[in-house]
Amino acid sequence: MLSSERPLLLIERLRVAYSGNPAHVIDGASLSLDRGEIGCVVGSSGCGKTTLLRAIAGFIGVEDGTIEIAGVVVSGPHFTAATEKRGIGLVFQDYALFPHLRVEDNIAFGLRHLGPAARAARVREMIELVGLAAHASGYPHELSGGQQQRVALARALAPRPALLLMDEPFSSLDVDLRARLGAEVRQILKASGTTAMLVTHDQQEAFAMADKVGVMHAGRIEQWDRPYELYHRPATRYVADFIGEGVFLPAKVLTSMNVEIELGELRGKWPVSYVPSSTLANGGDSRVDVLLRPDDVVHDDASSLKAEVVRKTFRGGDFVYTLRLMSGREVLALVPSHHDHAIGEKIGIRLDAEHVITFPAEFPAEFPATSAR
Repeated sequence: MLSSERPLLLIERLRVAYSGNPAHVIDGASLSLDRGEIGCVVGSSGCGKTTLLRAIAGFIGVEDGTIEIAGVVVSGPHFTAATEKRGIGLVFQDYALFPHLRVEDNIAFGLRHLGPAARAARVREMIELVGLAAHASGYPHELSGGQQQRVALARALAPRPALLLMDEPFSSLDVDLRARLGAEVRQILKASGTTAMLVTHDQQEAFAMADKVGVMHAGRIEQWDRPYELYHRPATRYVADFIGEGVFLPAKVLTSMNVEIELGELRGKWPVSYVPSSTLANGGDSRVDVLLRPDDVVHDDASSLKAEVVRKTFRGGDFVYTLRLMSGREVLALVPSHHDHAIGEKIGIRLDAEHVITFPAEFPAEFPATSAR
């Protein structure tokens, strides 16, 4: 008997290639998901995220590595368990509801193994869970897109799958509905104790729904972590660039906790990475690139440090300003929307960065220190 402490979903060193294509669509991907957790893989088009989901579902075989669900290896080299033997539920982009069946009959479709009373009770339970009691006798075409999505979710959850898989589940919905429904679906999954994995290209959707998020690039999981860690402690430069907004500035390392950029000194909570300790011990001059997020640069009218507004994006409660420093480099700043400055105006700024995120230098070694006045 395998320990119940094992992850419900465990993927190790997975490699997948399509016939006739020598390149691996999935190239050594690994991740794990505990029981009751919601995971999400994000990435740009062609990165391999949908192929990964198809491999988990058993739609395609694997060349190397393993996929384990609920303690059972379901995929490996030369072995692929049938989809119906994996204990999974599926929610597709187009919902795949039966148009001629009522909502309650759509939900009951996967419960034919139950007796009439047990089936009816489970359908009622699912309808209540997704908040569609008033529409139980309706047909899919009578529902909104968000309601249809909840029917599809209820149908997938009804058989109590060990793992729920969702492929771009909100891609056909408008932005506002997508955000609201993402929060609702997370609440439904948590209420039912369901372990789920979804793929999306929308990182905000991933952050709203998932406990763990993986950033996929060229068939590899660059980092599998909590959303907070992806944003504040990206493991690779690709993750730092992909997640959220930000810019890189050249920096000189002062100590294991301090760097200097042209806006001044930064002190982080964690030691500066990519700098050999021997370099610091010997007083060597080491250069890195520092990632600055928009919330690291604060608008401050009283500051003597100035930068020029070159672009601005209004987002309701705030602006994202693109600011040009004296060196010509640009940074981003998140500014409350009642500070409506004109393009070309110089505004006061100061640094307020708790997380110093560094990567090997790609910029020229020289930079003007504290020159944006």
